[in-house]
Amino acid sequence: MTKELFRADAYTQSCETTVVSADARGIVLDASVFYPRGGGQPGDSGALHLADGTEIAIADCFKDRETGDHVHVPAEGAPLPEIGAAVTAEIDWQRRHRMMRMHTALHLLCAVVEGGVTGGSIGPDKSRLDFDLPDTALDKEHIQSELNRLVGENLVVSVSSVSDAELDANPDLVRTMSVKPPSGAGSVRIIDIAGADLQPCGGTHVANTGEIGALRVGKIENKGAHNRRINIHLEN
Repeated sequence: MTKELFRADAYTQSCETTVVSADARGIVLDASVFYPRGGGQPGDSGALHLADGTEIAIADCFKDRETGDHVHVPAEGAPLPEIGAAVTAEIDWQRRHRMMRMHTALHLLCAVVEGGVTGGSIGPDKSRLDFDLPDTALDKEHIQSELNRLVGENLVVSVSSVSDAELDANPDLVRTMSVKPPSGAGSVRIIDIAGADLQPCGGTHVANTGEIGALRVGKIENKGAHNRRINIHLEN
């Protein structure tokens, strides 16, 4: 199982690690700073740097659910390293940081809009959440104003955990209706935006809401009798 260094510190941009396997599927490392796609957040891209100067571009990363390995997908035409090779794994930090800003912004959207979340997607410039809001009128200007108010309050974003039993006893913590947080490992990771939002999440986030920057609410779409899709954008 790949050691997930980004869990402890989402700001870690590189690490020294070792190649465990390399085949047509991709490259497995014993430890990684690359976030594997999941929870609506895309996998990180970046590069692996070998001691001889070879650079292997990484286009994506995903998690093998059976083994727990993180599979780093090389860009088309990139070479594969030897098993046991020492490498420096480095993420595309500019892209990752935008994902962190966006993912945290979606938590603020959950704080502003009351309703179960039925789906979502995170991108470096535009993201969305779908809410179960039948017969509900949504005020775009109000949502945008409230989001930017929470950004301006520079709220601390912290990471903690609760036991499986504690989560079962507090079902209101779970906002996602279609995907439940993983359980069975003894504890569930919790993201706490001080005074605004508290919910299970395995993604990467900024340290405070001020780091998100100005937000703009885009289209609010009707995607069915119980689905209202809210799109948000980073202004810079």
